[in-house]
Amino acid sequence: MAGRIVVGIDGSEASKEALTWAAHQAVLSGSNLDVILVWHFPVSTGWNPPYPPDFDPADDAARVLRDEVEEVLSAYPDAVVSSSVVEGAAAQVLTDEAADADLLVVGSRGHGAFAGMLLGSVSHHLASHSPCPLVIVRCNKR
Repeated sequence: MAGRIVVGIDGSEASKEALTWAAHQAVLSGSNLDVILVWHFPVSTGWNPPYPPDFDPADDAARVLRDEVEEVLSAYPDAVVSSSVVEGAAAQVLTDEAADADLLVVGSRGHGAFAGMLLGSVSHHLASHSPCPLVIVRCNKR
């Protein structure tokens, strides 16, 4: 029975490095790779901004997922991959998705407000709450 590696992505450089690391590990270990992009509807305080009529964050998230998977995983044709876009809070969704995984992989930082931090809020949360072994891939690009 194959193992299962869950990797959270968001389109950032750290996310691409995490996906690369996870794909390599999946091929080496014979594990299935589940790629997950989590999105949430932008929150506003006091008023709702006038979004354009074609504003669709779920569709945008699906495009980012598709593009990143195509870009990174073309180098890993033997990887057994599934992917999904999930609405919610990234840290909680990834914790839930990894409940029955053998490994959870994320980048060290993503699109958060403090881009210069060594750990982003999601990876920081997962370091304490991951239900399985966690790999936080350090982003080498600035």
